[in-house]
Amino acid sequence: MTTTLLLLLSLLIGAIALIWLARYDSRAFRIATPIVFGLLVLWMWQLACTGYGVPFVLLPPPSDIAVAMATHVPMLAADFHQTVLRAVIPGWLMGSGSGLLAAIALDGSPFLRRGVLPLGSLVSAMPIVGIAPIMVMWFGFDWQSKAAVVVAMTFFPMLVNAGAGLAQTGAMETDLMRTYAAGYRTTLLKLRLPSALPFVFNALKLNATLALIGAIVAEFFGTPIVGMGFRISTEAARLDLGVVWAEIVVAAAIGTLCFALLSLLERAVTFWHPSYH
Repeated sequence: MTTTLLLLLSLLIGAIALIWLARYDSRAFRIATPIVFGLLVLWMWQLACTGYGVPFVLLPPPSDIAVAMATHVPMLAADFHQTVLRAVIPGWLMGSGSGLLAAIALDGSPFLRRGVLPLGSLVSAMPIVGIAPIMVMWFGFDWQSKAAVVVAMTFFPMLVNAGAGLAQTGAMETDLMRTYAAGYRTTLLKLRLPSALPFVFNALKLNATLALIGAIVAEFFGTPIVGMGFRISTEAARLDLGVVWAEIVVAAAIGTLCFALLSLLERAVTFWHPSYH
């Protein structure tokens, strides 16, 4: 009963704080709102786990997860290096970059575009658990096979989004470029690619999440004795759920940070876009 009252009281105080923050439109208050909401969720999570006696196997409290993170920093750092620095980032760059180049190449050929895009939908629908073992057999157990999975997962989202962005150029703007005797390359660089940037950034943000998920899942099917996916798989089998949740928190933090950085870069590059006015 006491735990329920504390939860209700915390929820009430948090709701009042969020409503008060919503009244202001400054940058500081916009940043404070998700922070307050996140702290409220963590507090209620901690209170529910300790107050109701939730078994650690089902859901550990945030305090125990924090302790596991603090006591396994070298291991988490090694897993981060193996998964993120050696697999996610190279695969994300290669997959997104090649998808953008392919979209530009297909833009000049409607015939190829009609043939490749359905194939892209087919490949995108393939499950990771089916692709990952094949990539391990092709590229080995180290980071190369995980990067290959990431490339396969990020190529076609970029291809589809970039292609849609290039097709969104207005007829009036295109006709204006023709009146200045601009060729295809000039129109592409000066008009169509800048207009497609919001679509490109949407694909980059989507691919950042897909890349992390793909690399972690791919490590379930074969990897050196290091990596976030390897650690989650082995420690879950040993019921060391503190480490499992620590890896999950690190992965979630990395995904959130990547999304935030890409959003800031998007705002800096596409400040002229009508969606920001």
